[in-house]
Amino acid sequence: MMQPAPVLFISHGAPTFAIEPGELGHQLTQLGSELTDIDAIVAVSPHWATHALRVASQRQPQTIHDFHGFPEPLYQLQYPAPGSPEVAQSVLTALHQAGLAAEPDPLQGMDHGVWVPLRHLRPDADIPVVCVSLPIDATPQRAWQLGRALAPLREQRVMVMSTGSLTHNLAEFRGPAVTNTAPYVTDFTQWIRSAIQARHQEALLDYREQAPAARRAHPTEEHLLPLFVALGASTEGDAFDVLSKEVRYGMLSMESYRWQ
Repeated sequence: MMQPAPVLFISHGAPTFAIEPGELGHQLTQLGSELTDIDAIVAVSPHWATHALRVASQRQPQTIHDFHGFPEPLYQLQYPAPGSPEVAQSVLTALHQAGLAAEPDPLQGMDHGVWVPLRHLRPDADIPVVCVSLPIDATPQRAWQLGRALAPLREQRVMVMSTGSLTHNLAEFRGPAVTNTAPYVTDFTQWIRSAIQARHQEALLDYREQAPAARRAHPTEEHLLPLFVALGASTEGDAFDVLSKEVRYGMLSMESYRWQ
């Protein structure tokens, strides 16, 4: 029996992750070299948010440099992975079968939340990538439901990849020289990891009230919501792996996960 394609949650960090791989980047490169049993990637990031659920359907999506004030070399980077109208249609079918209204988007490119980690995971850009938007009014429950709707695609050799950040309080950024991890980052990250390992779904969906320092770790939720997409796409039968526990700038957790 064929093993379902994996589910990934990747903390994509700052755009500079594209050229500063660090521990997580090297882990992703190793993992990518082992991904020989997938035919496509469906990706959800916090940087494409729409009122109505949309699925990118163009055959050659553009690399979007949707960030400002970063080193010029970042704006020259391209990630020329193809799209796939055929996979996009499969995604739309899965969403519709789950009762979720969604439409194709023939113009949407690939935002940096997708292509930055993929530069490490699949540096040859050799697998079709289909992006799915995150509803602009999503909650953890709705993001989990989106993941449940995408889960059947795993049986079709389609990997579900969501990206965000396990902590994301940019108001606390004090520069790249800061290396001491803020205690609340450790507390929040350990709580999330333990709850995932125990598959405490109700606690995770209520993380805003139950996790330590939840509002400090995420003043707004959009960078954590993709984690719930990944949780929804995973199953109790999946093995759970922590890809990296790296923290950058003392406040940005790069902790990332795989289920398979």
